[in-house]
Amino acid sequence: MKRFAILFALLAVVLGSASCEKDEPEDYSDNTFKKIELTTRSADLAKTGNSFAINFIDRVNKAEKGDWFVSPLSMQFLLGMLLNGANGQTAAEICNVLGYGEDEVAAVNEFCLSMIRQLPDLDKQTKLAIANAIFVNKNYSLLDKYKSVVSEYYDAKVTNSDFSNSPAATKEINKWCSDHTNGLITKILDNVNPQMLAYLLNAVYFKSQWKDKFKKENTVKESFTNEAGVSGTVQMMRMNKRFTYQDNEVFQAVRLPYGNGVYSMYVILPAEGKTISDVTGFISGEYWNDFVKSMVMCDVDLWLPKFETKFDINLNEILSGMGMPSSFMADKADFTAMSKSALCLSFVKQKAAIKVDEDGTEAAAVSFAGMETAAAPGQHVVFHADHPFLYMIMETTSGAILFAGKYGGKAN
Repeated sequence: MKRFAILFALLAVVLGSASCEKDEPEDYSDNTFKKIELTTRSADLAKTGNSFAINFIDRVNKAEKGDWFVSPLSMQFLLGMLLNGANGQTAAEICNVLGYGEDEVAAVNEFCLSMIRQLPDLDKQTKLAIANAIFVNKNYSLLDKYKSVVSEYYDAKVTNSDFSNSPAATKEINKWCSDHTNGLITKILDNVNPQMLAYLLNAVYFKSQWKDKFKKENTVKESFTNEAGVSGTVQMMRMNKRFTYQDNEVFQAVRLPYGNGVYSMYVILPAEGKTISDVTGFISGEYWNDFVKSMVMCDVDLWLPKFETKFDINLNEILSGMGMPSSFMADKADFTAMSKSALCLSFVKQKAAIKVDEDGTEAAAVSFAGMETAAAPGQHVVFHADHPFLYMIMETTSGAILFAGKYGGKAN
């Protein structure tokens, strides 16, 4: 098999037994598979975005010991909004982290706009919502040109807020997050800093049914061995069905489609003696793309845990390590294309949550950043996921990786 390259879309499908009877309470007879329509340049940026996504996933995995769950796509939208407010070295570093050329801000904006407009309408059985917002300290202002760009290309709502009334402003921002994640993420801030210039936010919400649901009566308690070699018990779903599958010396991978197949979950299970770190260190954007194309239909005896994961992470060190340290340095950052009062990033964080059960998947992520002011600081195979595994939710035609996570065996 070749070397990897692309991870951009969504996660999984599961059936119910060998008989595979479909359970669709609603009529989705006209819910045909749709391809996302991208210009040649936007399609190239989608592939580049997957290189960022895999690098991001690898660094999060190295930084975290337990289960984790993130949205590379959400982070790309947030960095896109920050990029439009940056100049000079700061802008060049953000472009480098994303994998784009320094003079391609306009192309990046067009790509993000295409994704925001098209992704939510590709599958009637999938609810996908993308939202962007900027809450600005009422004592400061953003440049009109910047507000125009983020409104036009990111559909970002810019709201002036009284940061001196921290409880009210905090409640307002947290409510926005709850509203745009269907209540999965209800709080991102404990309190608003009155000296902050602005808070920039992106939210991605996903909910979909497996194309073929797991039968609940097939779910049983099974043993699961974590990375420390300790065994516990999980609720293990099971079905036997034909799935798209491929393997190599490092891992097995199976594609589980949702709805009309536009979105899928790719479950990536390390081979015996290998770890999640071995997988993330092995794959690259290009290798993953080639690997996905090489996958074939096989009869798969599928075992998959039923699980929930909630996760939050401060990304200052990770993003600095990926190549954009200037953004966090008061003496080097240049975000004056956003506001004359902009100094540097105080933080970049992400909160995310996912639920996977017999019916399907519900997932959400909020990426958010605080901007300081200048005045302030084919054969039969067995896929038995009984040890830690990596998973991603991707959009099939663009390869965009919406979410990615690690499951390490936390009991329900």
